[in-house]
Amino acid sequence: MRLLKTIFIKSRFLVALFLLLFSFLEAQTNVSNLLCEYHTNPIGIDIVKPRLSWQLSSNQQNLKQIAYEVRVANSIENLNKPKKVGWSSGKIVSDKSVNVEYNGPALSSNQRVYWQVKIWDNKGVESEWSQPAYWEMGILSKNEWEASWIAMEDQLRVDKLSLPAQFYRSEFTTTKKISKARAYVTSLGIYEFYLNDKKVGDELFTPGWTSYNKRLQYQVYDVTNLIEKSNGLGAIVADGWYRGNMGWSSSFGYYGNQLAFFVQIKIDYTDGSSEIIKSTNKWKVTTGPFISSDIYNGERYDARLEMAGWSKYGFDDNKWNNVVEVDHKDKNLIASQGVPVTRIQELMPIKSFTTPKGEKVLDFGQNMVGNIRMKVKGQKGDKVTIKYAEVLDKEGNFYTDNLRSAEATDTYVLKGESEEIYEPHFTFHGFRYVKLMDYPGEMDPKNFTGVVIHSEMKPTGTFVCSDSMINQLQHNIQWGQKGNFLDVPTDCPQRDERLGWTGDAQVFSPTAAFNFDVAAFYTKWMKDVAADQLPNGSVTHVVPDVLKGGSGATAWADVSVIIPWNVYRLYGDKRILVEQYASMKAWVDFMADRAGDDYLWNNEDFHFGDWLAYATEKSDYPGATTEKDLIASAYFSYSSGILSKAAEIIGKKEDAIKYKQMSEKVKKAFAAEYSTNSGRLVSHTQTAYALALAFDLVPQELRSKTAEYFAKDVEKFGHLTTGFVGTPILCSTLSSIGRDDLAFMLLNRKKYPSWLYPVTQGATTIWERWDGQKTDGTFQSTGMNSFNHYAYGAIGDWLYNHVAGISIDETNPGYKHTILYPHPGGGLTSAKAEFLSLYGKITSDWQIKDGKFEYVVEIPANTTATVILPNAKRELIMLNSTTLNSDAQQTSNEVTLDLGSGKYVFSYPYEVK
Repeated sequence: MRLLKTIFIKSRFLVALFLLLFSFLEAQTNVSNLLCEYHTNPIGIDIVKPRLSWQLSSNQQNLKQIAYEVRVANSIENLNKPKKVGWSSGKIVSDKSVNVEYNGPALSSNQRVYWQVKIWDNKGVESEWSQPAYWEMGILSKNEWEASWIAMEDQLRVDKLSLPAQFYRSEFTTTKKISKARAYVTSLGIYEFYLNDKKVGDELFTPGWTSYNKRLQYQVYDVTNLIEKSNGLGAIVADGWYRGNMGWSSSFGYYGNQLAFFVQIKIDYTDGSSEIIKSTNKWKVTTGPFISSDIYNGERYDARLEMAGWSKYGFDDNKWNNVVEVDHKDKNLIASQGVPVTRIQELMPIKSFTTPKGEKVLDFGQNMVGNIRMKVKGQKGDKVTIKYAEVLDKEGNFYTDNLRSAEATDTYVLKGESEEIYEPHFTFHGFRYVKLMDYPGEMDPKNFTGVVIHSEMKPTGTFVCSDSMINQLQHNIQWGQKGNFLDVPTDCPQRDERLGWTGDAQVFSPTAAFNFDVAAFYTKWMKDVAADQLPNGSVTHVVPDVLKGGSGATAWADVSVIIPWNVYRLYGDKRILVEQYASMKAWVDFMADRAGDDYLWNNEDFHFGDWLAYATEKSDYPGATTEKDLIASAYFSYSSGILSKAAEIIGKKEDAIKYKQMSEKVKKAFAAEYSTNSGRLVSHTQTAYALALAFDLVPQELRSKTAEYFAKDVEKFGHLTTGFVGTPILCSTLSSIGRDDLAFMLLNRKKYPSWLYPVTQGATTIWERWDGQKTDGTFQSTGMNSFNHYAYGAIGDWLYNHVAGISIDETNPGYKHTILYPHPGGGLTSAKAEFLSLYGKITSDWQIKDGKFEYVVEIPANTTATVILPNAKRELIMLNSTTLNSDAQQTSNEVTLDLGSGKYVFSYPYEVK
């Protein structure tokens, strides 16, 4: 008996110990996904106080960080040695885990910093230290640049043709053991950098596109493991954006006519010494197989001119020319700030066919941006011509008229060896179809691969619903963004344009920030917006500005205010407001100057207006034309109001008051000038009403009347009539006045004009025009008819935050607090959105099934959310299979409750209205 009792006591003790251990493991909080300036382990930054972010994970609900500690050291080993830690923040009582500024000792050029973080949570748990991460500084002082800009003697341009790419080479030797080696590289033109016959890095089109005369990026490469005792250095430099064909007027050499190269390699040896290898007048230069490379026109490559081993040590370069040093300032050199352009994915042709005209064509099934990789075997001197197109004409023939003057043609001359592989280096194309001319042998689709190229943005958002056509619309939105976010946000990727149009970028920015992480992408581009801004504050139509000063168009130029504000809202990034504030203020002051004392911008200044709005050939209704001065004054109020909020956030109190008052004065002037006493606007268009209501320009007493006019116009037409300005806010504004029925009607419409009409025509990206391709297979005007133009894809923002229900709380930006408020409608029986915020995954997933509304939400650790359940009664709601607690608030036919982190499943009876 005593033995049994002993066993029983020991068993109870073991069970208790097990439960205690289990609860400890269950309560464990982990810290992971460490970022520095939105990047994982970045090399070569020049931000002297980098910002750090991390994520918390736990299987417990309502988890919050209450304190954190960051520590840094010069090695991973020293992080664990208190006396070797270079800096520790100490325990900071704060829930901040995104964009936490480094406040340690001043950083030096080339310095690598390893860092870790641990946190304390509201459950009483002190986490383990995170896995180490690092960042590495670039060159911080202009005095540290020792390399020379080197170039080929001036080449003469003939008939505005692109000139051959230039090959640069040199050699060096080392005898000591290397601890670290970094190459700092840039060019005038776009380059590829080689070391010992290997291309360094996977980035394309470096150094990227910036306002070159003011901001020229350099890239930093870790070449420690590439350096041998005897080394060959090489680079290929092609025209790119610097010297190539830019704009639709066949304008070459906008930034300059002479290509140049610049490299500085710093080698640190284990004995403590260091050495600089650099570009000097001792280098050699020549041309080779790249006969020409042009972004619009394509690439001509003659493989017979290849120089095997040209970047190896010992290569015979006696016939190469000596370089010349050029006097290009290095004070505008900056570290790379955006997101590198790389090969992202590969697509195989879905079929090959011969057109009625006898053209041999490959169909890749997706309108994409990039190039093809071709395998070919033939005789020396055989030439293959590759042409690119987005669509086929009504007869099924290859169609390129919409490319305007862009040739979009690559040619490859074979060297006549066994199998040869060709992929263009210094150009890109927008295409679904590829036409091959003079391809030797049978055109086997297996020999061709579509290489998708764009900025390497992290995908962050997904949306899917019960309607397959809306899902295809979301697919088209994402592919439109992928195709046009190639270092700058371009309007289109295929014709003789491909420019950073500010209006397109402005209206699309909230949608862009859901689908991909664009924080660093926009941060880099906005600095070029400021760099190209005119002295009087006017903002250019395109950035970088290659249209020679066209500027000041409202809704386009407002990008200078709206995108920094959206980056703040969507990422909690206060610094972008600080850094862009002067630019934001200058634009608003420009508007104020143009408007004058009556606060109405109604002079003869140029504006694009509601670009590509609905138009007809009817004599009694030419189309939905919104007065340009109404749009200009609306944006004047809107941007000055944003500027006021930004000023308040960054501590500029006087400016906050000034611009708030300015915005209010513009509102009053707007109402007096453009609205009747009955709430009707002088421009009786959907765009005018959407602007007036969305920007809060209508007096409160007239708002319901104005909303009624708006709704009646939509009902009268039964379709949208908006262009680039009105479309992004059309459905959201209808929803804001309680007319979800009309918003869903517009979404679901399948006839022209609508979002789904292109889907019915087989579109795989967003079109520039509502009727780019007509029902009879004919096309709109060739002068402006892109089939990959993301602006109208701005409807995505409404799908994500309204239909699926993931919305920003502007008072707690960056999804620190989220509004989860789904809106069933339009016949949809389900919708799901997932978003990877800087805190972690947010999910809003609803479905209507068997008379019940089932709603699953996920809220990441260290954040909270307000959940609003539509058409619900509190007493009938089940949460995680139990009755909802009394904290939920019943308002009308909705139930609202505040939740901490975790996964929650709601279910309640639901009647479809």
